[in-house]
Amino acid sequence: MSENRQRTPADGGMILDMELSQELLDRDACYRVFQTHDARFDGRIFVGVTSTGIYCRPICPARAPKFENCRFFASAAAAQEAGFRPCLRCRPEIAPELAFWRGTSNTVSRALKLIAEGALDESEAGVEALAERLGVGGRQLRRLFQQHLGASPIAVAQTRRVLFAKQLIHDTRLSMTEVALSAGFGSVRRFNETFRKMFGRPPSALRRAKKGVRTGSDSSVTEGVTLRLSYRPPYDWPGMLDALAARADKRFEHLAGDVWHRTIELDGKIGSVAVSHLPERNAVAVNIRFPEVRALPAIVARVKRVFDLGADIATIGSHLARDPKLAPLIAKRPGLRAPGDWDRETVGASLDEHAPPAWRPWHAYAAQHLRIASHG
Repeated sequence: MSENRQRTPADGGMILDMELSQELLDRDACYRVFQTHDARFDGRIFVGVTSTGIYCRPICPARAPKFENCRFFASAAAAQEAGFRPCLRCRPEIAPELAFWRGTSNTVSRALKLIAEGALDESEAGVEALAERLGVGGRQLRRLFQQHLGASPIAVAQTRRVLFAKQLIHDTRLSMTEVALSAGFGSVRRFNETFRKMFGRPPSALRRAKKGVRTGSDSSVTEGVTLRLSYRPPYDWPGMLDALAARADKRFEHLAGDVWHRTIELDGKIGSVAVSHLPERNAVAVNIRFPEVRALPAIVARVKRVFDLGADIATIGSHLARDPKLAPLIAKRPGLRAPGDWDRETVGASLDEHAPPAWRPWHAYAAQHLRIASHG
C-alpha cells in the first residue's frame, strides 16, 4: 500500500484515497460516515461545509449537510488551512488524535510530538530548527507534512494552539491572559488577532457566561484545571490501571480507587496530575495543578502518552489478531493498551528494545495481552 493510501480498520475494506492536498477523494464513502455519525472515524475524517464555512467531526449532532456542499479532510489543520472554522457544537478540539497510528511517517510522528509540546509556539527558530532536531531538511519536513496531513508544520502548530485555547475557553475558568499563555501564544494581542482571523470574533465571545470566571491576569493554575481528553473506543481502563500499578514508581505515582495520581516536576516547579475515566464520553478527565500555565501543553502531551490516547486500537488489534495465540486474548480484552512513559517518548512499559524498530510498538501491545493473560 502506498503512503498516499490508507485502509481503515474493520470497515469492510473501505479505502480512503488521498491527494497531496489531503482532501479525501472517496467522497461517497466519507459522506456515508457523516450520514451515519460513525464514531469509528472520529479524529480520522473532518468535513468542511462550504455553505457555512464550518468544519465538523463525524459525530456532530447536526444534520448531515448536502453532499455537494461537503469537502473532506484527513486532519483539522487541513480543514483550517482550507479556510473552514471549527464547529461550536461537535468541538473538533476534543476529537481523538490518531495521527500517530494512521500510517504517517516516523518523521511526521516525531514532529507532531514535538509540536504538541510547544516546539513551534511563537518560536523564532521555526520550522528549520524543528527539522534539524529531526535530522531532515526544512523543505523535506514541509513536503512530508503536506503529504501526510495536508497542511504545513506552521499551520498544524497554529491549529493546535487555537484548538487547545478553544478547549480552555469552553472547559476552564482561566482568564483570557492565562488561556493565551497556556496555548503557547507569546502575547494576548497575538492571541486575539489569531482568534479574530479564524472565528471572526474575539475569544471572549466563545465563552459561555459562567459564575466565577476570572478576568484578571493571574498566571497560576494552582487551583486546578480539569480537561477532557478523548480517545477512540474501546478502552480497557482496568487493564491500563493494572499495567500502571505494576510499573508504578511509588515516589511519584499511586492509584486511589480508579484514579491515577502523579506528582510532576517541570523546570524546577512541582505540581500534580490526577486522571479518571469518563467511559460514557470516550474520554479521560485530567485534573492538573501546576504553578505555571505555560506548562499545560507539555503536561497534556505526557498524559496522552502515558494513557496511550492516540492509539488506533482497532487497527492494532486487527493486526495482532492474525497471530493465533493472540487472537483469543484480543477478543477477550479488545481495548487493552500499552502505557507510555512519563519522561521518555516511548509507548509500552514492556517495550522490547531488541525488537526491530518498526515492530517495537506492536510488541508492546502483544506483551500487554500476554502479561494480563498470565496474571489471570
